[in-house]
Amino acid sequence: MESGRATLLKEQQLKDQFDNLEKHTQSGIEFVERYSKFVKERSEIEISYAKQIRNLSKKYQPKKNSREEEENKYTSCRAFLSTLNELNDYAGQHEVIAENLTSQIITELSRYLTELKAERKSHFHDGRKAQQQIESSWKQLESSKRRFERDCKEADRAQQYFERMDADINVTKADVEKARQQAQMRHQIAADSKTEYSNYLTKFNQEQNEHYYTLIPNIFQKLQEMEERRIERVGVSMKTYAEVDREVLPIVGKCLDGMTKAAESIEPKTDSKQVVESYKSGFEPPGDVEFEDYGPGQTIKRTVSETSLSNSRGEAKERPGGGKSKGKLWPFIKNKNKSPKQNKEPLSNRFNEFMASKPKMTCLRSLRRGLSLKLGSGPEDFSHLPPEQRRKKLQAKIDDINKDIQKEMDQKDALTKMKGVYEKNPQMGDPASVDPRLVEMSMNIEKLQSEVQKFEGWLAEVEGRLPSRSDPPRRQSGLYESQHSNSTMVDNNCAQDRESPDGSYTEEQSSETQVKVAIANTPEFDDEFDDGDEETLPTIGTCKAVYSFEGHNEGTISVTEGELLFVIEQDKGDGWTRVRRNEEEEGYVPTSYVEVFLETNAKGAMTYI
Repeated sequence: MESGRATLLKEQQLKDQFDNLEKHTQSGIEFVERYSKFVKERSEIEISYAKQIRNLSKKYQPKKNSREEEENKYTSCRAFLSTLNELNDYAGQHEVIAENLTSQIITELSRYLTELKAERKSHFHDGRKAQQQIESSWKQLESSKRRFERDCKEADRAQQYFERMDADINVTKADVEKARQQAQMRHQIAADSKTEYSNYLTKFNQEQNEHYYTLIPNIFQKLQEMEERRIERVGVSMKTYAEVDREVLPIVGKCLDGMTKAAESIEPKTDSKQVVESYKSGFEPPGDVEFEDYGPGQTIKRTVSETSLSNSRGEAKERPGGGKSKGKLWPFIKNKNKSPKQNKEPLSNRFNEFMASKPKMTCLRSLRRGLSLKLGSGPEDFSHLPPEQRRKKLQAKIDDINKDIQKEMDQKDALTKMKGVYEKNPQMGDPASVDPRLVEMSMNIEKLQSEVQKFEGWLAEVEGRLPSRSDPPRRQSGLYESQHSNSTMVDNNCAQDRESPDGSYTEEQSSETQVKVAIANTPEFDDEFDDGDEETLPTIGTCKAVYSFEGHNEGTISVTEGELLFVIEQDKGDGWTRVRRNEEEEGYVPTSYVEVFLETNAKGAMTYI
């Protein structure tokens, strides 16, 4: 009995240990899930932080065609731009951190948790199975023990009954023999129960020994190893968590070094020189003010030096030598009076001259394009700028045109070589097919060279006015008189309105030019030109659309690949060909998008692509 109670107590304790282990391992799994959630939230924070940093860098990037983009010539602005670029790279490293945290920790822990839960479930299933088996064996042992006890009691009662029958003289011999046989049978049953109980006891002891010394220790050992692997895996994840940050530190350090280098590249003197160069006017300094004596019966005449600031009002006063002082504009002083030598024509005459130049325009679209080009951003000769700034603009324009000339000449040389190859090997191509393009390039070069000469003339005019540092102050030269065709009349008018007859710079723009521009922008102006000048152009050939083109801009027309159209105006060198679909639909398409077939009687007719 005592041994049975001890066994039951051990079973209860073992069951309690399984419950404790089950709770502990479950809390371990919850800890891994909690740590995985922590890393996931850190990754989301890194992504959000990187996004905000990128948006901040993008927000403060200089806008195209804005004042901020012009300020990039200063070292401080360039340093700030470099800082923004480095900050963008810095944000990229935080994205790398988030990516590595996700791939190396979150994903791996998620997979490991699935495996851990399955392993834990398997071990506890084996433990419960072992417990059930030992409990079943214990129940069989208890059952055989109770049966052996019962059989022994019945055998004792049968023996006592036989002895009473045998001592009783009144009982027949047959009854005594029957009682004796009954007692022997009960003793045999008790002996069998004893043997069965002994077998079950031996079996239970073996199973119990195996249960407590083999099965349960193995299960506990597996649970212990599982728990140790879980703890080790958490430690590895924590180490990886730190390594992920450490891996990006060199690049983050380079980003910070780049910011430091950008800050160290700021040069205040260079920036101040840039400001001086940007706003240098080139005007002469004023001359000395003459001393005027005052004596009895005399009054001081308010005469001033011809180059003094007081003479900047544009007043023409007589001088002792018979000359006149001409008005000049100095920094921070606006010349609000019109020059006395500037003769203004009536607006009607200006408009009539402007209308007279109309036939030279190819079409109304070209007229509008010319007006927007010449009047939209100031005069072509930059006469609205101070002399020094005007010189810089003209020099930059000349440099740009020279680059275009060099580009055209390089292309012409390449085509000339191609033509030579075609002449030597006719099977490679027709030499005559290159001639139209060569002629076009030659014309373009001539146009660009004439443009260079025009701007060089204006530049020579400005350089003639600018005083050298060693020369004494002198009067400004007269107005540069240039004769242009009627197509450039608008430019000359703008230049005259912005510059006084003695060549000095004026702030006020001619009111006539403003009125002219206003007239050109009114619907009545467009309607008059549309009705009077915009005729239906004749067809000079056909073309086939090689590619599809969606004409979203005003004046263009959309075409589909393979569509046939009529050509009404060739490419004038700007890369656009004017086509017509029907009597009402016409517009411009890129020349490279169509294959043109000009009629034989058209000027310069030739099939080209």
